[in-house]
Amino acid sequence: MFVHYYMTPSPLTITSEMAVEEAYNLLRKHSFRHLPVVDEAGVLLGMVTDRDLRSACPSTILKGDALQVVRDRVSQTPVGDIMSRDFVTLEPVSTLDDALLRFKSRSIGAIPVVDSSRRVVGIFSLNDMMAAWRSLMGIDEKGSMLLTIRDTNEANSLSRLVQALERKKIAFTRLIRSPGKGDNASREPAIVYLRVNTFNLSAVHRIVEEAGFTVQVPDWSGDEELEEK
Repeated sequence: MFVHYYMTPSPLTITSEMAVEEAYNLLRKHSFRHLPVVDEAGVLLGMVTDRDLRSACPSTILKGDALQVVRDRVSQTPVGDIMSRDFVTLEPVSTLDDALLRFKSRSIGAIPVVDSSRRVVGIFSLNDMMAAWRSLMGIDEKGSMLLTIRDTNEANSLSRLVQALERKKIAFTRLIRSPGKGDNASREPAIVYLRVNTFNLSAVHRIVEEAGFTVQVPDWSGDEELEEK
């Protein structure tokens, strides 16, 4: 799945000559948290965040002449003086994996998306990532339910599961095998995640179990995992 499908296209950008106070007011007006800074051709030069701009604007504890002095200084300070030039980017054909790794490595909330000439064509935020993940997992699909099935790790086990569902005409949209996270009882075991488009889960449970699988639910008490029969 590519960033192109979930980014905000043609995002609001500013130039490095814009005053800090003006950029701050722009962020507040549009409820943004990140602004790409570009040159006349739209090429990315840097990024500013609401935190950057708040830090540069006058403190609320200042009064009188001291406050006015800082306001005057801020009104004359260009964004280029405070923007971050240490940024990462994505391309429209970057994958969600690419985006996730960048978010994790930099602890940032949004990433500019640029074309081959480094012109800004979009911006991809953590909210966009969540929307993409919901789509990837089918969370928002009407009538969809997620089952967790113990993975037997047997040869052709997934083929057997699919054939059992298709014989009974059970519509499913996602089939994901997770290897688990170790042998510790508190860690996730090897699981097959199955998203089906039906509200009749009891019938699906029967089909799954008749095919030799076990629908699995974690036991939050810390004991061994419960098996639904």
